Amino acid sequence: MREISLHILDIAENAIRAGASRIGIEVEADRQSDTLTVTVRDDGCGMPPEILAGVKDPFVTTRTERRVGLGLPLLAANCEATGGSLDVQSRPGGGTTVKAVFGLSHIDRPPMGALHETIRALAAGNVDRRVTLRVRSEKGEFEFDSDTVKAALDGVPLSSPPVAEWLKEHLQEGIAGALELD
Repeated sequence: MREISLHILDIAENAIRAGASRIGIEVEADRQSDTLTVTVRDDGCGMPPEILAGVKDPFVTTRTERRVGLGLPLLAANCEATGGSLDVQSRPGGGTTVKAVFGLSHIDRPPMGALHETIRALAAGNVDRRVTLRVRSEKGEFEFDSDTVKAALDGVPLSSPPVAEWLKEHLQEGIAGALELD
């Protein structure tokens, strides 16, 4: 995957398949330590130890429709190419946390991509789940909570065209106000 936002989408889709009702995404850029950290937490079914042990192996997957899982191995390779790392913590019944650390200024760090579109699509396409985003850097901080937005809309769906447009602008402005990367 060529963009970090697509890695986030892939991890969130895994969480949805794992039955998660909450998906929390944090993005933190720290110029002092020259790191970009992306953390995705979910409350899904978690992974058994034998799957967790091979999470960076493309031939270890829980999917039944195909025998290869490339998402986390590609993410690990992208992190490691920048001097960073990938850590995955999970336990059956306890959800999963994926923490990806990239070298912030490293030439091989993938661009963030359209993070606002990823979050909008996750929130609007999964109305029965809570999607949160927290973005932090020296520039500022931005938080988004799909449950707060849904409550304020009083039954108007997140996928309705005016709301979708507002979500796109709100997320784009908020993220840009808190994060300067690409």
